[in-house]
Amino acid sequence: MEGDAVIRVALADDQLLVRAGFRALLEAEEGIEVVGEASTGAELLEVVRRHPVDVVLMDIRMPDGDGLWATEQIAADPALAGVHVVIVTTFELDEYVARAVRAGASGFLVKDTEPVDLIRAVRVVASGDALLSPGVTKRLLERMATGLRDAPDAQRERLAGLTEREREVLRLVGLGLTNDEIAAELVLSPLTAKTHVSRIMAKLHARDRVHLVVTAYESGLVAPGWQ
Repeated sequence: MEGDAVIRVALADDQLLVRAGFRALLEAEEGIEVVGEASTGAELLEVVRRHPVDVVLMDIRMPDGDGLWATEQIAADPALAGVHVVIVTTFELDEYVARAVRAGASGFLVKDTEPVDLIRAVRVVASGDALLSPGVTKRLLERMATGLRDAPDAQRERLAGLTEREREVLRLVGLGLTNDEIAAELVLSPLTAKTHVSRIMAKLHARDRVHLVVTAYESGLVAPGWQ
């Protein structure tokens, strides 16, 4: 998002009260506009194809195309490349969260998230960054590692186009380091570290930093429990 641009949000949840609560909270914030609502996955796709949308707050369990299916459809459509999906779930370790991230979601929130954290999450994701701090993402993926690492050979093939330096940077991203921390670790300037991360994202066709962390785990560059 640039400058003072309005962040356009769509809400997808089959519970009207949940959508109403999110809408009231978000629309009270300057610079955020709720442009559509949906109670099913199919309805959500109609919304994002009809209106410009920056962020979707997506429930997983919905009829007529659940949140996983809808997320996959958004991620697969080049015309929706600017749409960032945040999965909103009842439990932090919902069994579908790992699949949702792999399907194309930029992160997740729990439904009882504090209002200030929900608003911050919308702004962070709209800017193209990862929803979760790298450290939090790392801990989450460690606890889900079994579900994530089901095709390591295919993931390693994806890394074939990376240089040795880029592989090292990707490993550090997977370990939860920020760009500034990566710069310090590798004795680089922060700008150079940021450039490396951006190039890795482009080469791996990653939507955001969350997916770089997923790739680092799936490819074996980072193993659960590494510090």
